[in-house]
Amino acid sequence: MFEIPSPIGRLKTQVAPAEIPGIQSLLTLAVAVVVIGALYLGREVLVPVTLAVLLSFVLAPLVAVLRHRGLPRVPAVLCAVLLALSVILLLGGVIGSQVAQLATDAPRYAGTIEHKASSIRSMAMGRLAQLTGSLSTPAPVPPPVPKTAGTAEAPHPLLVQMQPAEPDPMALAERILAPIVGPLGTIAVVLVVAVFFLMQREDLRDRMIRLFGSGDLHRTTAAMDEAASRLSRYFVTQLLLNGAFGVVIGLGLLLIGVPNALLWAIVAALFRFVPYIGSVAAAVMPLVMAAAVDPGWGMVIEVAALFAVMEPFMGQLVEPLVYGNSTGLTPVSVVLSAIFWGWLWGPVGLILSMPLTLCLVVLGRHIDRLQFIDVLLGDQPALTPAESFYQRILAGDADEALDQAETLLRDRSLSAYYDEVALKGLQLAANDSLRGVLTAEQLHNIQDAIDGVVVDLAGHEDVTPAGKPHAPVAPTAETDPVHADIAGRIDPAQLADGWDGAAPILCVAGSGPLDEAASAMLAQILAKHGLRARVLSQAAVSRQAIAAVDFSGVAMVCVSYLEADGTPSALRYLVRRLRERAQGAPVLVGLWQADTALLQDERLRQAVQADHYVTTLRDAVNECVQAATATPAVPRELTPA
Repeated sequence: MFEIPSPIGRLKTQVAPAEIPGIQSLLTLAVAVVVIGALYLGREVLVPVTLAVLLSFVLAPLVAVLRHRGLPRVPAVLCAVLLALSVILLLGGVIGSQVAQLATDAPRYAGTIEHKASSIRSMAMGRLAQLTGSLSTPAPVPPPVPKTAGTAEAPHPLLVQMQPAEPDPMALAERILAPIVGPLGTIAVVLVVAVFFLMQREDLRDRMIRLFGSGDLHRTTAAMDEAASRLSRYFVTQLLLNGAFGVVIGLGLLLIGVPNALLWAIVAALFRFVPYIGSVAAAVMPLVMAAAVDPGWGMVIEVAALFAVMEPFMGQLVEPLVYGNSTGLTPVSVVLSAIFWGWLWGPVGLILSMPLTLCLVVLGRHIDRLQFIDVLLGDQPALTPAESFYQRILAGDADEALDQAETLLRDRSLSAYYDEVALKGLQLAANDSLRGVLTAEQLHNIQDAIDGVVVDLAGHEDVTPAGKPHAPVAPTAETDPVHADIAGRIDPAQLADGWDGAAPILCVAGSGPLDEAASAMLAQILAKHGLRARVLSQAAVSRQAIAAVDFSGVAMVCVSYLEADGTPSALRYLVRRLRERAQGAPVLVGLWQADTALLQDERLRQAVQADHYVTTLRDAVNECVQAATATPAVPRELTPA
């Protein structure tokens, strides 16, 4: 541990050295490698079990409906599983019959495809020859050599044909059944395991809670309920949407005239479970069939248009309406999870990638050691608006900070944005400055960026946009006073005596390096409500320089402090100097860090002897408005946030 002198007074803050990754980090990495290896090596067992678990999530709502109708658990589970088995067998039978018909008709389509391929090839070669201008001249054919009398002709070769032996019944049965035994066995395992999961659902949940979270039943129950409800809702919804997509594609292909439209409808519905590329892959075979059936290219264009219209319609319009704002995953995480699970478990992994990743994200939201998964893959913002604001001004990028401000100002007033985002971001900067981790260049970049943002936001009115109810960025202790709009612009005729000067309000910066930026924000909000103000830096009100400040016409003094815990004495002496020079004008102290010790200690507030204490710009403006219009202030107790 070492100490860094604070830029504010004599305050010293202890800063711990950076932690070096130790045995715990290496152990976590080793566990991750072992888990991934186990998932890969045990995929023959884990894939059916995972499919059974996900099938149980799909069938759970149906079981609940049947039980609500009066069926006991066992008959309800068996009915749901038999229904699932019937659907699977029906789809398998339809796919098998359609594939057999396609294999029978394949020779008829080969000629059309070969003719189109040769025409495309000859067209491309002719075009290439025209571009190069070097059409090759055919080589002369040598004349045939006349036969000489007496020359014996070469003997013709003897053709030998190998005739395979007739297979015996056992070999024929093995050849037919071998390709379907594996899938049928997997289906049987999935259905049996799903039956046990559905019948023992509550018992399995209790055992999982006892195993992983008996010490925190609330968090564990919340995690499991969220995972179960989100997965069940996602799978059922996705199944219905993909089924509807397949029905529309099948009807469209049938109207276009593509053979085996039912097969391609089922393929389109199944392939759409694969994120992003599923619909593209499902369109390949219908395009090939359209090219094989139609001598021209009209049918191919119609099939391509059908998929090109339906996929964006489902993905960009229907799914957002059904799912809400998001499924819980970012687009990048969907792609990365599809690549990872596809590499790990093959085609089944592609289909299971989104539900499996959703499970991991939900666990990351409730388990501290897995929080990094939610940060990397979840759709929640990685940084709060205040942290994002601080990151932008720390980099000196006023344009990005302004872009974020304009986005947030679409549904909130300017003072609400300053209170909830800008001031909190400045508090983060002030804390880093106190810890001594900000260089002089970084502080300079922050000050320049803040000045640029405040200047560029001068054209925004301090009112919530019409039809945009304000949603707080973060909860506060005084939600209603903070987020309600300030009263409109003051009529000059309403001003009390002494408030008609050129700048009746003096906004004084505290001793922190960024307090002047907070004072500039306050002065801007005051001006938007008809109260003129000017900003003074800390250096201008120092003991040596305050005598040169013109206090004529000052009706109120507002002092801004982003961080005042380490400087109560400096604040007390500053207020004393301002009272002496301002000739009795009330002094308002804005402590923008609402949990500061100064607000919690009544003796410290009495020692400072300020007239008003506020924690938000809105409260500061309201106090000034009440004083300027001679409106008696409503007494209220100041509660730290």
